[in-house]
Amino acid sequence: MSWEDNVRTVLPYVPGEQPKDGQKVIKLNTNEMPYPPSPKVAEALSHYDANSLRLYPAADVAPLRDAIARYHGKGSDEVFVGVGSDDVLSVAFLTFFNSDKPILFPDITYSFYDVWADVYRIPYEIRPLDEDFHIVKSDYTAPNGGIVIANPNAPTGVSEMDDVRFIEDIVAANPDSVVIVDEAYVDFGGVSALPLTEKYDNVLVVRTFSKSRAFAGMRIGYAMGNSKLIKYMNDVKYSINSYTMNRPAIDLGIAALSDNAYFEKTVSAIIKTRQWTIGELRKRGFKVTESKTNFVFASPEDISAKEMFAKLRERNIYVRWWDKDRIRDWLRISVGTDGEMQTLIDAVDDIMRG
Repeated sequence: MSWEDNVRTVLPYVPGEQPKDGQKVIKLNTNEMPYPPSPKVAEALSHYDANSLRLYPAADVAPLRDAIARYHGKGSDEVFVGVGSDDVLSVAFLTFFNSDKPILFPDITYSFYDVWADVYRIPYEIRPLDEDFHIVKSDYTAPNGGIVIANPNAPTGVSEMDDVRFIEDIVAANPDSVVIVDEAYVDFGGVSALPLTEKYDNVLVVRTFSKSRAFAGMRIGYAMGNSKLIKYMNDVKYSINSYTMNRPAIDLGIAALSDNAYFEKTVSAIIKTRQWTIGELRKRGFKVTESKTNFVFASPEDISAKEMFAKLRERNIYVRWWDKDRIRDWLRISVGTDGEMQTLIDAVDDIMRG
């Protein structure tokens, strides 16, 4: 018998590789926004009162929570704010998935879901996507302790609907379970399930500032849903750590949210560059999904994805590749600036020439 017998072991989530200090790379592996945050963020930061850091932040994150609520036309009691959407999702798993029945999520999706399930000892079952990487709706009518759907999905980039009815059918079929819709990428062309929160009390929509608002380094995520759902999440949060969101994040998040014109401009730029990249890769024989995200999911022709990944890395271009069933032949490539994506395509041409 040893102390290690009592350790809660889990296979951890593996984030995308980060370049070493001073290393110059084209970083297309972590779905970060290639453009800076709104100029209003820089202005707020330049006037930030460092003396305020000696004080605890608002435990209820009220200033930022209220700004998010106004932005989406929700009540403040319908919004939960956390340290990135990972924190929000983690609290949601811990709060709502407390059943002996398994939670359900796709076999190809955000790879943190099974990690949280393992660490919190939540039973789960995966449901395979179809051959085109779409959810099979009927797979989510079996008895369950909860459902998690990333829409648009990662790493496939696929969106499940042109309107909200696809997700609504799943929510309506599961009135006794909480359905979490992870919308980390919805701003890049997806259709939001947010209207369902007005009609159903068992759906939670999760968003992040990390992608479309260029805030990956600041860590702001939030959830929206029925006020009862949000209260239960806050009860769990305050039982773990009351002061999860720091003062600069609250203030700078409000500044980011106030500049909708800049937000729309940069998101539109990403969508335009994404579509150009999809077209260029298809010209070169790649299979590419119809992405509604800030990345493309592409399978090269006449060369393995693993080899393409390695050869791009030799050229200091980082993309993402997983040695996993069903996606071993695919690369996830974040959308960078026009110049970065042109460099990527030039590198692909060089690699394919041998």
